[in-house]
Amino acid sequence: MVLDLGENCMERADGEGMAATGADVQESEPILEKPKPVRARARTSSITQRDRVLHNGPQTQTCTSALGNTQLEQRAKCAVGGNSRGAEPSVGPRRPLSLEIKPQRLRVNHHQPDRKVVQPPWRCGAPSPPVRSLTSPSLGPGGWMRRSESTCTMNATAPPRAGRGRMRPATSLPHIARGIGATPLPTPSTPRGPCLLVALRPTNLEQERQTFFQSDYKYEPQFEYTSPEPSSVLEKYKEGSGLFLSQAVGIMECVLRKFGTYENFEEVTGGSVLPKSRVWSTARKYLQKEGCVGEVVVCLSDELLSQAVMMVESCRPTLTINLSGARQHWLEGMLRHEIGTHYLRGVNNGMQPWATAVGRKQFGLKPANPTEEGLASLHSVLLRKQPFLWRAALLYYTVYHAANMSFSQLFSHIARFVQDPAVRWEYCLRAKRGQTDTSKPGCFSKDQVYLDGILRILRHRRNIDFKMLTSLGKVSYEDVERLRPFAVLHRTKIPHFMRDQERYLQQLDHIVTVNELNDAELQELVP
Repeated sequence: MVLDLGENCMERADGEGMAATGADVQESEPILEKPKPVRARARTSSITQRDRVLHNGPQTQTCTSALGNTQLEQRAKCAVGGNSRGAEPSVGPRRPLSLEIKPQRLRVNHHQPDRKVVQPPWRCGAPSPPVRSLTSPSLGPGGWMRRSESTCTMNATAPPRAGRGRMRPATSLPHIARGIGATPLPTPSTPRGPCLLVALRPTNLEQERQTFFQSDYKYEPQFEYTSPEPSSVLEKYKEGSGLFLSQAVGIMECVLRKFGTYENFEEVTGGSVLPKSRVWSTARKYLQKEGCVGEVVVCLSDELLSQAVMMVESCRPTLTINLSGARQHWLEGMLRHEIGTHYLRGVNNGMQPWATAVGRKQFGLKPANPTEEGLASLHSVLLRKQPFLWRAALLYYTVYHAANMSFSQLFSHIARFVQDPAVRWEYCLRAKRGQTDTSKPGCFSKDQVYLDGILRILRHRRNIDFKMLTSLGKVSYEDVERLRPFAVLHRTKIPHFMRDQERYLQQLDHIVTVNELNDAELQELVP
């Protein structure tokens, strides 16, 4: 696991028990300081003793000498391992051992020959945008890898700046090998554009938000976009489904009967918002559980529209966490969603013969969604005492009504379930993404994929081999039995919470019970 200290990533948490800086997590050149004058009567033995006490790493060569400029220069060179620039850097105080990064995290094998940087297995077909998601593969020849419907980086408007305090080089992080027999990626013939959900972030978002709130929620926002998406994309997601509308309403009413309001539900079941140090600690412990330490870069942000996003930046798997949504009892569920599901299924996908777009076409695979997001959403609530599917239900409900309402009408309509105006704004914004004039009816229906996938998986939970579903990678539960004979299972990873299949099924049954879902109704709705 790697800590990214960029502008929008995890910073030092002052006053929260974290005193690490960029020097703790990356290998950088020593900072040269001007030599300090040395008194003629200084005792070299005491100088050497101080060096020995303050140095936390491997002991440097001890250099004692008599007084004299030549011998003092020799001692300085021994202490810092030599200086190619001719300066005499002073040895500053070191951090205590407890704050040093463990050596194995910084270890890089310099004896290996330089390898060509390869794309992750699911980034196949045509070249990808600079920022990509790990949640679903490219499903068409030469097509972009589709981004997660669950998450979206809303602040990635410019590429990260290079320099100190940024991510470690990609060569120091493990790469995910491409599938067997994969062909080289074609050379880009057209400039790369921004990924779908980033392109759908209005450039005048804050201005329109302020105008809307000042109008007593009567104003219809007029959004502007840097790169408006082709009409074909918006046309594809313009229809909201009502297949599971009854189940969505039933889930939310169940929550309101028990907790009174959503705000109370969030406070009671989610717990307090965690400080940066706790978020970092929890993420690190979870990566250890899944055996992924050193493979994933973790960033923190205040500007995500969703709870978190798993994506690939410069060939490095990167998890960005929304600080405002990092609650005490919900954070690990988010990690199960992004790492335990999206990331591990992506790694496993790269080992299969259908890792490329061509391979998927040859095997005739169904789209990975809604299985991918449905499975991840189930894992978000899997280990909660009260695993209500509130968020997936409200997203489904909001999108359905956005297709027939303006922004202000939708904002007023969902007040039945959410009182907080700021929360309602976020849900309405997601449902109206891509629209310029929000006074017109219209929706962006991708957010319905969560509840759709959840209910389809719960309907067939007794017939699905979940370990095999995870091992096969980015595939639909409907393709599992057909693909089983062709699976490459050596070195595939299964998340820790799925290893006990009996217990896993009991937890799925508990989700059905708590949300008052009816198996007979699901069997009727889903063949």
